Amino acid sequence: MVNLTIDNQKVSVPEGTTILNAAKEVGIDIPTLCYFKGFDPEGSCRMCLVEVVGARRLETACSTPVGEGMVVYTNNAVVRKARRFVLKMLFSDHTFDCFTCYKFGTCRFVDLNGNCIEYDEVKSFGQSLEKGQPIDDSSPFYTYDPNKCILCNRCVKVCEHLQCNHVLAKCDRGYETNINPVFDMLRGDKNSNCVNCGNCIAECPTGALAPKKFMPLPYTDTVETICPYCGVGCTLKLKVRDNKITDVMSVPGNVNNNLLCVKGRFAHDFVASEDRLKTPLIRKNGVLEEATWEEAYDLITQKLKEAISEGPQAVAGFSSARCTNEENYLFQKFIRSVGKTNNVDHCARLCHASTVAGLAKSFGSGAMTNSIEEVDVMDVILVSGSNTTETHPVIGAKIKQRVQKGAALIVAEPRKIELAKYADVYLQIKPGTNVALFNGLMKAILDEHLEDRDFINERTENFDALEEYLSTITVEECAEICGVDPEEMRKAARLYATKDKGGIFYSMGVTQHATGTDGVMSTANLAMITGKIGREGCGVNPLRGQNNVQGACDMGALPGDFTGYQKTNNPDVLAKFEQAWGTELPTNAGHTITEIVDDVDKNIVKFLYIMGENPLVSDPNTNHVKEAFEKANFIVLQDIFLTETSEYADVVLPAMVYAEKDGTFTNTERRVQLLRKAVKAPGVAKEDWRIICELAQRMGAEGFDFNSSAEIMDEIASVTPSYAGVSHERLERGDRIQWPCPDKESEGTKFLHKGQFTRGKGMFNVAHYIAPEDQPDETYPMILMTGRILQHYHTRTMTKRTAGIQEIVGDPFFEINPKTAEENGFSEGQFIQVTSPRGSVTAKAVYNKGIQENTLFMPFHYGDKGANCLTGGKVDPIAKIPPFKVCKVFLEEAK
Repeated sequence: MVNLTIDNQKVSVPEGTTILNAAKEVGIDIPTLCYFKGFDPEGSCRMCLVEVVGARRLETACSTPVGEGMVVYTNNAVVRKARRFVLKMLFSDHTFDCFTCYKFGTCRFVDLNGNCIEYDEVKSFGQSLEKGQPIDDSSPFYTYDPNKCILCNRCVKVCEHLQCNHVLAKCDRGYETNINPVFDMLRGDKNSNCVNCGNCIAECPTGALAPKKFMPLPYTDTVETICPYCGVGCTLKLKVRDNKITDVMSVPGNVNNNLLCVKGRFAHDFVASEDRLKTPLIRKNGVLEEATWEEAYDLITQKLKEAISEGPQAVAGFSSARCTNEENYLFQKFIRSVGKTNNVDHCARLCHASTVAGLAKSFGSGAMTNSIEEVDVMDVILVSGSNTTETHPVIGAKIKQRVQKGAALIVAEPRKIELAKYADVYLQIKPGTNVALFNGLMKAILDEHLEDRDFINERTENFDALEEYLSTITVEECAEICGVDPEEMRKAARLYATKDKGGIFYSMGVTQHATGTDGVMSTANLAMITGKIGREGCGVNPLRGQNNVQGACDMGALPGDFTGYQKTNNPDVLAKFEQAWGTELPTNAGHTITEIVDDVDKNIVKFLYIMGENPLVSDPNTNHVKEAFEKANFIVLQDIFLTETSEYADVVLPAMVYAEKDGTFTNTERRVQLLRKAVKAPGVAKEDWRIICELAQRMGAEGFDFNSSAEIMDEIASVTPSYAGVSHERLERGDRIQWPCPDKESEGTKFLHKGQFTRGKGMFNVAHYIAPEDQPDETYPMILMTGRILQHYHTRTMTKRTAGIQEIVGDPFFEINPKTAEENGFSEGQFIQVTSPRGSVTAKAVYNKGIQENTLFMPFHYGDKGANCLTGGKVDPIAKIPPFKVCKVFLEEAK
């Protein structure tokens, strides 16, 4: 410890502490502009000058370490005079348009802590050195005004060390210096690596970086809430004025710790879109016409009663990963207790049902085992089946941060994604070979005796069966199936096995196959064979694609599960929920999304209630879904816009978006987070939970008389052991809760399976590699993969309302290797037609050298003429997930 005196206060701090941080320890705030917590000090702005007795000059507090016996003055006449001069010099070339500046009211120039100088006095210094440089407005989302830039380098640091995109650098020299993308490119240049995350804007102390859309006058309110996009669950702060969101800011701490992606920061235009549904609609003579809530409810209840009279298979419901926990809970309760059927499902069926099934079989719990923050302690990270920097950008950034600090990275992906550039080992596996990949890694580990025998013996069972199976295969055989070098596979296995702490991250590249459950169980096998589970920084981490996929599953929006994965076919569980809900519940075997579509086609399902889903885009084999819905007896759609699915709806009910209601989301790491109302909904739109309650009451059902989402959560806690300690009251006071949270005193669970697995001992499950059903042949010589891209979300219902996103990726496209394109006579930008056994799609060709030859990639976001017109086939026999990732196709010139 070092002892010193700051402004006559005695201070004792660890050796190496800077004067700036030592002053903070005793409540002395020294003004800064360039200081960035957690990074090497710049000392460039000179605002933090202090007097150190005995020193020859004033010192910068942010970069000067303390010394024993040091005497420091932070605010005497000498210091104030120096800071005044520094501030005047910074202002001398600064453009003054304060009342129209993005930072008006929050500018560090105007609101510096400490007694630096009065604003008018600074301005009187004059602006004889004003730069007059052109503003860079090439980005569709934000501008850079070099005339307001003080060259503090904060934007460079956030881009390099937090976002890890390495886009920005100081360009030119002397007085002409500015900060631009490397090689002095414009920010909107297509060759720039800028991903428009806007994290540089958040860290800019002046108005040099500003979003293009903002209201310069002060906002009237700020509301902290949760991002409505991917499963990371980032915290947002919404600025609101006149019932409009005027800006979106990130906040320190929480899941994202100030980071956001392009969607989270900029894609909120949909909230105030003129296209929003404002009133109920009823189809009359083939046309949707405005109606009252009473008219809509009367028709729905009539049709629902008619369907119920025909038996449990005549009613079905699609719940939504975009709705809150409370709304998903009530929806499945409504379908089961009012609709008298277990035919309830949601989009997790199409992405992570195999995770729920596979990890439950292996560990006893089908959820992400670690916290996002544990990335910071991992020594090795294995990513497969996840384009993490695009689908879960903040987690992708955290992985890159950890790699920059020395962690090893293994990436196994058919496309050369961004993370592959950071990888110690990159295995470009063939699509659909995940099981062979994990078997090969485990075989290599056993061959070199790198397995953790103590962990295997103490905490697992059935290892003998796996070991016996692995003895019948070779690394070479697995590598040949995957199309990779066996030595690289061994290198990856060695790297993963020999590091102390390691995490596996995967998403739909592992799950969306007919063998998805086997792929998931294989990740569990790999973690257990090396003892990398049940410890901090060790585990298996399925990344949920939508904001509340985890929560919708937790809430029982699945055909075979009540809340907390309590099985519907368990008599004790059934009796428990019958008592809690005060009604007799159905015992039929519930059908999944794809099965329900088939039932609609066969006229078995007479009444289909869809809340917040758009199956005409998200479901496989779109043409089949269209044909089924054209035959539908009665469809109710509850949504925020007229979607592709609304063309087949008989009644459309207007719902509220995330910013218009209270509730909770559960993110990918099992963290339950509070959603808060920020603006009022348009027209007579209602919360999804309120609509469900009113419909249930119209049907004469009891147990739906809730007055708030907080009351609904209390009921959820009463019937769900893993949520028993969760309440809005706790979340409102700042408790950060990850389930399982068994009681009100529990802080929740940071990582799962400490000491023992949920099922007792971990189960090794043998997974044999089975080739995908779709294989290239003479008719269909190529393979198509589908997936997400950074800028769009799910079926584009929300993101296509943001002009900047449409400017960048407004149209569908196929990624194709340049060599494949040339061999087939196509050039980049040309429209090509791609045909599978299930349909044809036309879109532009975009070159990507990182994709394998004779392989295509298409985002699934684009409407009812998009990728899912091509996908389909035999589903996973356990999870009932269709094979989205491997689809045989042929190419031809667009007709």
